[in-house]
Amino acid sequence: MSLFISPAYAEGGAAAPAGGGMELIFMMAIFAVIFYFMIYRPQSKRVKEHKNLMASLSKGDEVLTTGGLVGKIIKISEENEYFQLSLSDDTTVTLKKDFVSAVLPKGTLKSL
Repeated sequence: MSLFISPAYAEGGAAAPAGGGMELIFMMAIFAVIFYFMIYRPQSKRVKEHKNLMASLSKGDEVLTTGGLVGKIIKISEENEYFQLSLSDDTTVTLKKDFVSAVLPKGTLKSL
């Protein structure tokens, strides 16, 4: 039975390393700093930029939505955060402002 597994024996008299508490606190602080600069800070920057993008939307802007729709804004409702997007001459869609991913340069729809 113990052909492939060697038996494990406990070491006698081995003491735990001293001063482990301070090193643990130092390592946790390093991880917190790494977490802040690599995850939290870039994400909060993206959220702030997206809020500024949503606030700057106006009638006549050509936008790209997160669902892949490209169209021109024909009506914006300020009180409930919705807008109407014209996809073609006879097709309009009502979307929430949160779904805008980018404002496209003027004339993009004509070049498609």
